[in-house]
Amino acid sequence: MRRILFTLPLFLFTFIGLAQEQMLGKEEAIAMTLANNLGIQVARNTQKIDENNANILNSGYLPSVTANAGGSIDKQNTEGQLANGETRTADGVETRRYNASVNVNYTLFDGLGRYYDYKSFKERSLQSELEVRQTIETTVLQLFTVYYEVARLTENTQNLEQALAISKDRLTRARYQFEYGQNTGLDVLNAEVDINTDSINLLNSRQQLRNTMRDLNLILNRELSTAFSADTTVNFVSGLEMENMHNEAKTNNVRLQIADRQMNINQLNIKSARSAFLPTIGLTGSYGWNESNNNSPLAFTVQNSSTGVSGGINLTWSLFDGGRAITGIKNVKIGYENQELLQKQIKLEVERDIRNAWDSYTNALYVLEVQEKNLQTTLNNFNRTDERYKLGQITSIEFRQAQLNLLNAELAQSQAKYSAKLAELQMLQVSGQLLNVEF
Repeated sequence: MRRILFTLPLFLFTFIGLAQEQMLGKEEAIAMTLANNLGIQVARNTQKIDENNANILNSGYLPSVTANAGGSIDKQNTEGQLANGETRTADGVETRRYNASVNVNYTLFDGLGRYYDYKSFKERSLQSELEVRQTIETTVLQLFTVYYEVARLTENTQNLEQALAISKDRLTRARYQFEYGQNTGLDVLNAEVDINTDSINLLNSRQQLRNTMRDLNLILNRELSTAFSADTTVNFVSGLEMENMHNEAKTNNVRLQIADRQMNINQLNIKSARSAFLPTIGLTGSYGWNESNNNSPLAFTVQNSSTGVSGGINLTWSLFDGGRAITGIKNVKIGYENQELLQKQIKLEVERDIRNAWDSYTNALYVLEVQEKNLQTTLNNFNRTDERYKLGQITSIEFRQAQLNLLNAELAQSQAKYSAKLAELQMLQVSGQLLNVEF
């Protein structure tokens, strides 16, 4: 059992070493996400649909042109009486008729409904661009949440490997001391237990690291088993101030910008609904050809054909439609009022979010500073403890406690570092600056 526990970490160390052959930089991760992420691709396709809807071809300003053509054959047995009293009959009389026409319809005026609808489509296209940006911001934040978790687990794994190496060295020293009668077998047993504990902790950390790597590959939309290593360096944006972040949030927050566009759309919808009270004026034109052939001896005309152009203007004015137009305008106005309320709610939420984000950011920086100082103090304490342990001035239990204190300090400092960076990214997202900084 003891041999298995000592061999397994070496196997896992080899696995992680292979995974670290390819460094996945932050900029590379962003580029891959923007190019491959499925959620971003869906948002961009939705934007293309809205761009198509905002095209002149969907505006109603262009005329409609239709072509019609037809033909028929009619066979009948006929009988007729002439003026002199003579009766004539004809069997299988065939009549052929052909026609073709091109028709043009154009709306000159529809109460300005299409004008406001067209402007509404334009606003919706601009709003769709903002929604793509919102999706990108959310995905980038998700990307770095997982990316920095990979980095944190990488550092944790390295710290646990160091802890295991220290425990192995301690076991070797305890065995030598036992062989020369300098201690009891209890120190050897304690060292073996600590090695088993450190091995299990390392095993769990490596498993978490592999799982998180798969999570990141999923965001990047690539093969889940792709091996890579994350950059563990963290650079913070300098010169951030609460007042500037607050002003940036009021101007550049994507949720506020989307809400503003929706307000414009609702205003245009009200104006479009009012067009139902105005008349519609249209032009029509047609160019047609007709031909008829009749082989009946009783027919006065055997063949007849005609071509011609026709045109007209029409006016339609719905004086009363049962109240549907009035109801529609009332409902659109209520929708506008709801959007005003929603916009106020979003402004309050953004105000809250930027203040919370700033407080979390400054608090996280302070915690990081404290943890870095604590790590240095703990490291100094461990170095002194290690020297005293080698001289036989302290027990293995005291040495183990100093070792655990160092490990916990390393893990806490790593957690504080990445928590502070994520708090910074969340604040930048609320302020609308997430895509304008270097990571």
